[in-house]
Amino acid sequence: MADRLRPTSLSEVTGQSHLTGEDGALRRMIESGTLGSMIFWGPPGTGKTTVARLLSGETGLAFEQISAIFSGVADLKKVFETARLRRMDGRQTLLFVDEIHRFNRAQQDSFLPVMEDGTVILVGATTENPSFELNAALLSRARVLTFKAHDEESLAELLKRAEDVEKKPLPLDDEARATLIRMADGDGRAVLTLAEEVWRAARAGEVFDAAGLTEIVQRRAPVYDKGQDGHYNLISALHKAVRGSDPDAALYYLARMFDAGEDPLYLGRRLVRMAIEDIGLADPQALVICNAAKDAYDYLGSPEGELALANACVYLATAPKSNAVYTAFSSAMRAAKENGSLLPPKHILNAPTKLMKQEGYSQGYRYDHDEPDAFSGQNYFPEKMGRQTFYDPVERGFEREIRKRLEWWSKLRKERGEP
Repeated sequence: MADRLRPTSLSEVTGQSHLTGEDGALRRMIESGTLGSMIFWGPPGTGKTTVARLLSGETGLAFEQISAIFSGVADLKKVFETARLRRMDGRQTLLFVDEIHRFNRAQQDSFLPVMEDGTVILVGATTENPSFELNAALLSRARVLTFKAHDEESLAELLKRAEDVEKKPLPLDDEARATLIRMADGDGRAVLTLAEEVWRAARAGEVFDAAGLTEIVQRRAPVYDKGQDGHYNLISALHKAVRGSDPDAALYYLARMFDAGEDPLYLGRRLVRMAIEDIGLADPQALVICNAAKDAYDYLGSPEGELALANACVYLATAPKSNAVYTAFSSAMRAAKENGSLLPPKHILNAPTKLMKQEGYSQGYRYDHDEPDAFSGQNYFPEKMGRQTFYDPVERGFEREIRKRLEWWSKLRKERGEP
Protein backbone atom coordinates (compact mmCIF):
# COMPACT_ATOMS: atom_id res chain seq x y z
CA MET A 1 0.00 0.00 0.00
CA ALA A 2 2.77 2.45 0.88
CA ASP A 3 4.41 1.85 -2.51
CA ARG A 4 1.12 2.19 -4.39
CA LEU A 5 0.43 5.53 -2.69
CA ARG A 6 3.93 6.90 -3.11
CA PRO A 7 3.65 10.55 -4.32
CA THR A 8 4.61 11.32 -7.91
CA SER A 9 5.35 15.02 -7.26
CA LEU A 10 6.39 17.17 -4.33
CA SER A 11 2.92 18.72 -4.24
CA GLU A 12 1.49 15.31 -3.30
CA VAL A 13 3.76 14.89 -0.28
CA THR A 14 1.77 15.13 2.96
CA GLY A 15 2.90 16.34 6.34
CA GLN A 16 6.00 18.26 5.19
CA SER A 17 4.60 21.51 3.83
CA HIS A 18 7.41 23.45 5.54
CA LEU A 19 9.74 21.74 3.03
CA THR A 20 7.65 20.86 -0.01
CA GLY A 21 4.95 23.57 0.00
CA GLU A 22 5.00 26.67 -2.17
CA ASP A 23 7.17 28.56 0.32
CA GLY A 24 9.01 25.45 1.52
CA ALA A 25 12.79 25.20 1.65
CA LEU A 26 13.02 22.52 -1.05
CA ARG A 27 10.66 24.31 -3.38
CA ARG A 28 12.77 27.48 -3.11
CA MET A 29 15.96 25.50 -3.85
CA ILE A 30 14.43 24.00 -6.97
CA GLU A 31 13.21 27.37 -8.22
CA SER A 32 16.64 28.94 -7.64
CA GLY A 33 18.35 26.15 -9.56
CA THR A 34 20.96 25.77 -6.78
CA LEU A 35 20.35 22.41 -5.22
CA GLY A 36 23.09 21.62 -2.68
CA SER A 37 23.92 18.63 -0.50
CA MET A 38 21.43 17.98 2.29
CA ILE A 39 20.78 15.82 5.32
CA PHE A 40 17.17 14.75 5.82
CA TRP A 41 16.59 14.26 9.54
CA GLY A 42 13.34 12.87 10.88
CA PRO A 43 11.49 9.85 12.26
CA PRO A 44 10.63 6.79 10.15
CA GLY A 45 7.78 6.97 7.67
CA THR A 46 7.91 10.73 7.07
CA GLY A 47 8.84 10.60 3.37
CA LYS A 48 12.61 11.15 3.33
CA THR A 49 13.29 8.57 0.59
CA THR A 50 10.29 9.64 -1.46
CA VAL A 51 11.26 13.31 -1.39
CA ALA A 52 14.81 12.49 -2.46
CA ARG A 53 13.51 10.60 -5.50
CA LEU A 54 11.13 13.42 -6.39
CA LEU A 55 13.96 15.95 -6.11
CA SER A 56 16.04 14.10 -8.68
CA GLY A 57 13.05 13.98 -11.02
CA GLU A 58 12.24 17.68 -10.70
CA THR A 59 15.85 18.76 -11.17
CA GLY A 60 16.86 16.31 -13.92
CA LEU A 61 19.60 14.74 -11.79
CA ALA A 62 20.47 11.07 -12.09
CA PHE A 63 19.30 9.20 -8.99
CA GLU A 64 21.51 6.73 -7.14
CA GLN A 65 20.50 5.12 -3.86
CA ILE A 66 22.55 3.14 -1.34
CA SER A 67 21.99 2.10 2.26
CA ALA A 68 24.69 2.55 4.87
CA ILE A 69 23.51 -0.70 6.46
CA PHE A 70 24.40 -2.83 3.44
CA SER A 71 27.18 -0.81 1.76
CA GLY A 72 30.90 -0.58 2.36
CA VAL A 73 33.92 1.26 0.95
CA ALA A 74 33.93 -0.79 -2.27
CA ASP A 75 30.29 0.11 -2.94
CA LEU A 76 31.01 3.78 -2.38
CA LYS A 77 33.96 3.75 -4.77
CA LYS A 78 31.79 2.15 -7.45
CA VAL A 79 29.04 4.75 -7.00
CA PHE A 80 31.55 7.62 -7.08
CA GLU A 81 33.18 6.30 -10.25
CA THR A 82 29.81 5.96 -11.98
CA ALA A 83 28.96 9.52 -10.96
CA ARG A 84 32.29 10.80 -12.35
CA LEU A 85 31.69 9.14 -15.71
CA ARG A 86 28.15 10.50 -15.79
CA ARG A 87 29.42 13.99 -15.05
CA MET A 88 31.82 13.78 -17.99
CA ASP A 89 28.70 13.37 -20.11
CA GLY A 90 27.29 16.55 -18.56
CA ARG A 91 24.87 15.13 -15.98
CA GLN A 92 25.14 15.37 -12.21
CA THR A 93 24.14 12.64 -9.75
CA LEU A 94 21.92 12.93 -6.72
CA LEU A 95 23.23 10.28 -4.34
CA PHE A 96 20.71 9.27 -1.70
CA VAL A 97 22.26 7.53 1.31
CA ASP A 98 19.74 5.94 3.64
CA GLU A 99 20.71 5.58 7.33
CA ILE A 100 23.82 7.66 6.66
CA HIS A 101 24.61 7.79 10.38
CA ARG A 102 25.51 4.07 10.18
CA PHE A 103 28.68 4.93 8.23
CA ASN A 104 31.78 5.29 10.39
CA ARG A 105 33.95 8.42 10.46
CA ALA A 106 36.26 7.28 7.64
CA GLN A 107 33.34 6.34 5.41
CA GLN A 108 31.66 9.68 6.04
CA ASP A 109 34.91 11.49 5.20
CA SER A 110 34.99 9.72 1.83
CA PHE A 111 32.02 11.84 0.70
CA LEU A 112 33.86 15.12 1.18
CA PRO A 113 35.94 15.21 -2.06
CA VAL A 114 33.03 14.23 -4.33
CA MET A 115 30.76 16.77 -2.64
CA GLU A 116 33.31 19.54 -3.04
CA ASP A 117 34.12 18.90 -6.70
CA GLY A 118 30.45 18.52 -7.62
CA THR A 119 30.64 14.85 -8.59
CA VAL A 120 27.57 14.17 -6.45
CA ILE A 121 24.90 16.10 -4.64
CA LEU A 122 24.57 14.15 -1.44
CA VAL A 123 21.21 13.65 0.23
CA GLY A 124 21.64 11.65 3.41
CA ALA A 125 18.72 10.39 5.49
CA THR A 126 18.93 9.77 9.22
CA THR A 127 16.58 9.17 12.10
CA GLU A 128 19.28 10.24 14.57
CA ASN A 129 20.42 13.72 15.57
CA PRO A 130 23.03 14.72 12.94
CA SER A 131 24.85 16.87 15.51
CA PHE A 132 25.85 13.71 17.36
CA GLU A 133 26.02 11.11 14.59
CA LEU A 134 27.64 12.88 11.63
CA ASN A 135 31.13 14.36 11.22
CA ALA A 136 31.42 18.12 11.57
CA ALA A 137 33.20 18.29 8.19
CA LEU A 138 30.27 16.56 6.49
CA LEU A 139 27.70 18.71 8.25
CA SER A 140 29.53 21.90 7.27
CA ARG A 141 29.02 20.99 3.59
CA ALA A 142 25.36 20.03 3.82
CA ARG A 143 22.14 21.70 4.91
CA VAL A 144 20.10 19.84 7.53
CA LEU A 145 16.37 19.71 6.75
CA THR A 146 14.07 18.40 9.47
CA PHE A 147 11.18 16.11 8.58
CA LYS A 148 8.30 16.16 11.06
CA ALA A 149 6.34 13.19 12.33
CA HIS A 150 2.90 13.08 10.70
CA ASP A 151 0.17 14.73 12.74
CA GLU A 152 -3.33 13.26 12.99
CA GLU A 153 -4.57 15.38 10.10
CA SER A 154 -1.94 14.18 7.62
CA LEU A 155 -2.35 10.54 8.73
CA ALA A 156 -6.10 10.88 8.21
CA GLU A 157 -5.40 12.23 4.72
CA LEU A 158 -3.25 9.18 3.95
CA LEU A 159 -6.06 6.88 5.08
CA LYS A 160 -8.50 8.74 2.81
CA ARG A 161 -6.13 8.26 -0.13
CA ALA A 162 -5.88 4.56 0.67
CA GLU A 163 -9.66 4.27 0.69
CA ASP A 164 -9.84 6.02 -2.69
CA VAL A 165 -7.31 3.58 -4.15
CA GLU A 166 -9.04 0.54 -2.66
CA LYS A 167 -12.45 1.97 -3.61
CA LYS A 168 -13.89 0.96 -0.22
CA PRO A 169 -13.98 2.48 3.26
CA LEU A 170 -11.99 1.17 6.17
CA PRO A 171 -14.28 -1.04 8.26
CA LEU A 172 -13.76 1.03 11.41
CA ASP A 173 -16.07 3.21 13.47
CA ASP A 174 -14.92 6.75 14.33
CA GLU A 175 -13.30 5.78 17.63
CA ALA A 176 -11.43 2.86 16.06
CA ARG A 177 -10.25 5.06 13.21
CA ALA A 178 -8.83 7.56 15.70
CA THR A 179 -7.22 4.69 17.61
CA LEU A 180 -5.55 3.36 14.47
CA ILE A 181 -4.12 6.82 13.74
CA ARG A 182 -2.68 6.98 17.27
CA MET A 183 -1.19 3.51 16.85
CA ALA A 184 0.76 4.72 13.82
CA ASP A 185 2.70 7.07 16.11
CA GLY A 186 3.33 9.68 13.39
CA ASP A 187 4.58 7.12 10.83
CA GLY A 188 2.88 7.38 7.43
CA ARG A 189 4.12 4.00 6.27
CA ALA A 190 2.82 2.40 9.47
CA VAL A 191 -0.69 3.83 9.19
CA LEU A 192 -1.02 2.36 5.69
CA THR A 193 0.31 -1.01 6.81
CA LEU A 194 -2.16 -1.07 9.69
CA ALA A 195 -4.98 -0.20 7.30
CA GLU A 196 -4.03 -3.14 5.09
CA GLU A 197 -4.18 -5.45 8.11
CA VAL A 198 -7.67 -4.21 8.93
CA TRP A 199 -8.94 -4.83 5.38
CA ARG A 200 -7.44 -8.34 5.38
CA ALA A 201 -9.04 -9.22 8.71
CA ALA A 202 -12.53 -7.84 8.09
CA ARG A 203 -15.34 -10.16 7.02
CA ALA A 204 -18.10 -8.94 4.72
CA GLY A 205 -20.15 -6.22 6.41
CA GLU A 206 -18.03 -6.23 9.56
CA VAL A 207 -17.09 -2.92 11.21
CA PHE A 208 -14.60 -2.88 14.07
CA ASP A 209 -14.81 -0.73 17.16
CA ALA A 210 -11.67 0.28 19.12
CA ALA A 211 -11.67 -2.95 21.14
CA GLY A 212 -12.05 -5.04 17.99
CA LEU A 213 -9.24 -3.14 16.29
CA THR A 214 -6.95 -3.86 19.23
CA GLU A 215 -7.80 -7.56 18.90
CA ILE A 216 -6.85 -7.84 15.23
CA VAL A 217 -3.93 -5.42 15.00
CA GLN A 218 -0.76 -5.81 17.02
CA ARG A 219 -0.01 -2.42 18.52
CA ARG A 220 3.26 -0.95 17.26
CA ALA A 221 5.89 -0.28 19.92
CA PRO A 222 6.49 3.43 20.50
CA VAL A 223 9.25 5.01 18.43
CA TYR A 224 11.81 4.81 21.18
CA ASP A 225 15.32 3.41 21.21
CA LYS A 226 16.92 3.31 24.62
CA GLY A 227 20.28 4.19 23.13
CA GLN A 228 19.18 6.93 20.77
CA ASP A 229 17.33 10.24 20.40
CA GLY A 230 13.92 9.09 21.64
CA HIS A 231 15.50 8.04 24.92
CA TYR A 232 17.33 11.32 25.44
CA ASN A 233 14.37 13.44 24.36
CA LEU A 234 12.03 11.85 26.89
CA ILE A 235 14.47 11.90 29.80
CA SER A 236 15.15 15.56 29.01
CA ALA A 237 11.40 16.26 28.99
CA LEU A 238 10.98 14.44 32.32
CA HIS A 239 13.84 16.34 33.93
CA LYS A 240 12.57 19.73 32.74
CA ALA A 241 8.98 18.98 33.81
CA VAL A 242 10.27 18.17 37.31
CA ARG A 243 12.42 21.30 37.34
CA GLY A 244 9.43 23.32 36.13
CA SER A 245 7.28 22.04 39.05
CA ASP A 246 4.71 20.36 36.77
CA PRO A 247 3.85 17.00 38.40
CA ASP A 248 1.30 16.07 35.72
CA ALA A 249 3.73 16.50 32.82
CA ALA A 250 6.44 14.75 34.84
CA LEU A 251 4.17 11.74 35.44
CA TYR A 252 3.25 11.66 31.75
CA TYR A 253 6.87 11.44 30.61
CA LEU A 254 7.68 8.92 33.33
CA ALA A 255 4.76 6.80 32.10
CA ARG A 256 5.91 7.19 28.47
CA MET A 257 9.31 5.79 29.40
CA PHE A 258 7.82 2.92 31.42
CA ASP A 259 5.53 2.11 28.49
CA ALA A 260 8.48 2.10 26.10
CA GLY A 261 10.34 -0.45 28.21
CA GLU A 262 12.90 1.81 29.88
CA ASP A 263 14.89 0.26 32.73
CA PRO A 264 13.10 1.46 35.91
CA LEU A 265 16.38 1.54 37.84
CA TYR A 266 17.76 3.93 35.23
CA LEU A 267 14.76 6.17 35.91
CA GLY A 268 15.43 5.82 39.63
CA ARG A 269 18.99 7.00 39.14
CA ARG A 270 17.81 9.97 37.08
CA LEU A 271 15.35 10.96 39.81
CA VAL A 272 18.20 10.88 42.32
CA ARG A 273 20.15 13.18 40.02
CA MET A 274 17.20 15.61 39.84
CA ALA A 275 16.94 15.64 43.64
CA ILE A 276 20.59 16.61 43.87
CA GLU A 277 20.69 19.14 41.03
CA ASP A 278 17.31 20.88 41.13
CA ILE A 279 16.03 20.56 44.70
CA GLY A 280 19.22 20.29 46.70
CA LEU A 281 19.01 21.68 50.23
CA ALA A 282 15.73 23.47 49.57
CA ASP A 283 14.28 20.09 50.61
CA PRO A 284 16.95 17.73 51.98
CA GLN A 285 14.35 14.93 52.15
CA ALA A 286 14.13 14.79 48.35
CA LEU A 287 17.33 12.77 48.03
CA VAL A 288 16.26 10.47 50.88
CA ILE A 289 12.88 9.82 49.24
CA CYS A 290 14.41 9.15 45.79
CA ASN A 291 16.92 6.69 47.21
CA ALA A 292 14.10 5.00 49.13
CA ALA A 293 11.99 4.79 45.95
CA LYS A 294 14.89 3.24 44.04
CA ASP A 295 15.38 0.69 46.81
CA ALA A 296 11.62 0.01 46.94
CA TYR A 297 11.60 -0.79 43.22
CA ASP A 298 14.61 -3.04 43.71
CA TYR A 299 12.69 -4.83 46.47
CA LEU A 300 9.22 -5.02 44.90
CA GLY A 301 10.01 -5.24 41.20
CA SER A 302 7.48 -4.39 38.48
CA PRO A 303 4.71 -3.25 38.42
CA GLU A 304 4.33 -2.48 42.15
CA GLY A 305 7.75 -0.83 42.42
CA GLU A 306 6.96 1.58 39.60
CA LEU A 307 4.50 3.37 41.91
CA ALA A 308 7.36 4.12 44.32
CA LEU A 309 9.22 5.86 41.49
CA ALA A 310 6.03 7.73 40.57
CA ASN A 311 5.76 8.92 44.19
CA ALA A 312 9.34 10.19 44.08
CA CYS A 313 8.70 11.90 40.74
CA VAL A 314 5.68 13.81 42.10
CA TYR A 315 7.57 14.68 45.30
CA LEU A 316 10.40 16.22 43.25
CA ALA A 317 8.05 18.12 40.97
CA THR A 318 6.18 19.64 43.94
CA ALA A 319 9.26 20.31 46.10
CA PRO A 320 10.81 23.79 46.44
CA LYS A 321 13.58 24.18 43.89
CA SER A 322 17.19 25.28 44.32
CA ASN A 323 20.34 24.74 42.29
CA ALA A 324 22.39 26.80 44.76
CA VAL A 325 24.62 23.90 45.84
CA TYR A 326 24.97 22.76 42.22
CA THR A 327 26.21 26.17 41.08
CA ALA A 328 28.29 26.65 44.25
CA PHE A 329 30.11 23.38 43.64
CA SER A 330 30.78 24.34 40.00
CA SER A 331 32.25 27.66 41.17
CA ALA A 332 34.34 25.93 43.82
CA MET A 333 35.70 23.48 41.24
CA ARG A 334 36.60 26.36 38.95
CA ALA A 335 38.36 28.19 41.80
CA ALA A 336 40.25 25.03 42.77
CA LYS A 337 41.59 24.68 39.21
CA GLU A 338 42.45 28.36 38.84
CA ASN A 339 44.28 28.81 42.16
CA GLY A 340 46.54 25.78 42.10
CA SER A 341 47.96 24.10 45.22
CA LEU A 342 47.65 26.94 47.73
CA LEU A 343 48.49 25.99 51.31
CA PRO A 344 45.56 26.34 53.76
CA PRO A 345 46.16 28.91 56.53
CA LYS A 346 48.58 27.48 59.07
CA HIS A 347 46.30 28.10 62.04
CA ILE A 348 43.90 25.35 60.86
CA LEU A 349 46.66 22.79 60.15
CA ASN A 350 47.58 20.14 62.73
CA ALA A 351 51.06 20.24 64.24
CA PRO A 352 51.96 16.65 65.21
CA THR A 353 55.74 17.40 65.24
CA LYS A 354 57.97 19.94 67.02
CA LEU A 355 59.20 21.31 63.69
CA MET A 356 55.66 21.98 62.50
CA LYS A 357 54.89 23.82 65.73
CA GLN A 358 58.01 25.93 65.21
CA GLU A 359 56.76 26.73 61.69
CA GLY A 360 53.55 28.11 63.13
CA TYR A 361 51.20 25.22 62.36
CA SER A 362 47.99 25.32 64.50
CA GLN A 363 49.03 28.59 66.21
CA GLY A 364 46.07 30.85 66.79
CA TYR A 365 43.46 28.23 66.08
CA ARG A 366 40.27 28.76 68.06
CA TYR A 367 38.10 25.77 68.88
CA ASP A 368 34.62 26.79 67.75
CA HIS A 369 32.77 24.85 70.46
CA ASP A 370 34.56 26.96 73.09
CA GLU A 371 33.59 30.25 71.43
CA PRO A 372 30.40 32.26 72.03
CA ASP A 373 27.57 30.90 69.86
CA ALA A 374 29.96 28.01 68.97
CA PHE A 375 31.37 30.20 66.21
CA SER A 376 34.89 31.62 65.94
CA GLY A 377 34.50 33.27 62.53
CA GLN A 378 38.10 32.53 61.58
CA ASN A 379 39.24 32.48 57.95
CA TYR A 380 39.63 28.99 56.49
CA PHE A 381 40.64 29.93 52.95
CA PRO A 382 44.30 30.10 51.81
CA GLU A 383 45.72 33.52 52.70
CA LYS A 384 46.64 34.33 49.08
CA MET A 385 43.13 33.54 47.95
CA GLY A 386 41.07 35.38 50.57
CA ARG A 387 37.52 34.63 51.60
CA GLN A 388 35.22 33.51 48.77
CA THR A 389 31.46 33.13 48.53
CA PHE A 390 30.24 30.22 46.41
CA TYR A 391 27.02 29.16 48.11
CA ASP A 392 24.07 31.55 47.89
CA PRO A 393 20.98 29.77 49.26
CA VAL A 394 17.60 30.71 47.84
CA GLU A 395 14.64 32.09 49.79
CA ARG A 396 12.70 28.83 49.34
CA GLY A 397 12.15 25.75 51.44
CA PHE A 398 14.75 24.73 53.98
CA GLU A 399 17.38 26.94 52.33
CA ARG A 400 15.52 29.94 53.73
CA GLU A 401 16.64 28.76 57.18
CA ILE A 402 20.18 28.14 55.95
CA ARG A 403 20.32 31.72 54.60
CA LYS A 404 19.33 33.05 58.03
CA ARG A 405 22.21 31.10 59.63
CA LEU A 406 24.74 32.33 57.09
CA GLU A 407 23.62 35.93 57.54
CA TRP A 408 23.88 35.57 61.34
CA TRP A 409 27.41 34.13 61.10
CA SER A 410 28.41 36.91 58.69
CA LYS A 411 27.14 39.47 61.23
CA LEU A 412 29.16 37.81 64.04
CA ARG A 413 32.26 37.70 61.85
CA LYS A 414 32.07 41.44 61.21
CA GLU A 415 31.46 42.20 64.89
CA ARG A 416 34.57 40.23 65.86
CA GLY A 417 36.73 41.87 63.22
CA GLU A 418 37.38 38.69 61.27
CA PRO A 419 38.10 38.96 57.51
